[in-house]
Amino acid sequence: MKKKVVSVLAAACAAVMTVGSAPAMADTVKIGVYEPASGDNGAGGKQETLGMQYANSVSPTVEIGGTTYDVELDIVDNESSNDKGPSAASKLVGDGVSVVLGSYGSGVSIAASDIFKEGGVPAIGVTCTNPQVTQGNTHYFRICFLDPFQGSVLANFASETFGAKKAYCLAKLGDDYSQGLVFYFTKAFEALGGEVVKADFPEGNSDFTSYITEAKNEGCDVFFTPTSTEAAANTIEQAAAQGLEIPLLAGDTWDSNVILNAAKDKNVRIYVTTFYQEGGNAEFDEGIKEFINSDPTNLANNGGDDTIAAVTAMGYDAYFTALEAMKAAGSTDPAAVNEALWGTTYDGVSGHIEFDQENGDAIRTSAFVKVANTESGAWEFVSEQTVSE
Repeated sequence: MKKKVVSVLAAACAAVMTVGSAPAMADTVKIGVYEPASGDNGAGGKQETLGMQYANSVSPTVEIGGTTYDVELDIVDNESSNDKGPSAASKLVGDGVSVVLGSYGSGVSIAASDIFKEGGVPAIGVTCTNPQVTQGNTHYFRICFLDPFQGSVLANFASETFGAKKAYCLAKLGDDYSQGLVFYFTKAFEALGGEVVKADFPEGNSDFTSYITEAKNEGCDVFFTPTSTEAAANTIEQAAAQGLEIPLLAGDTWDSNVILNAAKDKNVRIYVTTFYQEGGNAEFDEGIKEFINSDPTNLANNGGDDTIAAVTAMGYDAYFTALEAMKAAGSTDPAAVNEALWGTTYDGVSGHIEFDQENGDAIRTSAFVKVANTESGAWEFVSEQTVSE
């Protein structure tokens, strides 16, 4: 009996020692990723998320207030839907994230804004360019340029480069991004003395032949259609089939290998404005390509090759901007992070990032213009446009 008691005591002591010697559970801070992985903008959302995932692999921990935290990305799919996005946003709030990144797509960003506001969680827009994302609130920030600037750049580019006097503008009904960008393009183009022919297409439309025919019949000099990549692929295919000779112009959503693949070996001219040009940061380019090629899922999420989308670079910068805000706050508390964001700065691969004190918008003064090389299937740098231009 004595032997048994001794054995039991020994076992108990061993158990205590085992528990005592076990490594302590690491502190974890959650960053919410509010992005589309499905729907019209799923392709772009996956590429934006890749940038955050790569950044997390580069810096998986952060020191906040003297404590080292493991950084966990809490990723939800907002399905490119203004109706379903708020539910995805609510999940992030319920999960206790300290800050949210996203979304690719201005409409879903605007749709989730009140959820983040009521939940007391700040959000950092990555490539949502519509001014309404940040207007009238103090919790939504963004690191990209805005559509009034982007629309002006594209209008000036059309006028100066192609001598365009008449532009065909096509947007999707109910889509904040394309409607907003067409509005600002039209305003700038008309101020330059140009004429605009405007049309809208409904949700679910995949046949753009009538719009292309109208642009040709109207004698337009450029065809501006800042739509989702899904709609873009159909537009490109049908424009080539109809022999559309005028340039296709679009905003940052078209800066994707989805567009390059759709345009490959076709007689079309495509120009886009965007946030980053491959070759801008050699270390980042090398690292993200290695990351993309290291995993079949990453490769699939990047459209099947290692072309660097500007939204990926922006996702990368957004992650590190969030880390800087938490370090400045000295806390993982969302309210403290929100307050710290106003003074946060970060020098990213896409350029210097700081926020204006009116809306929390990034102070950005330049955009890249790129053209699709339909033979090589790659983007080629055209120019860097600034506000003064």
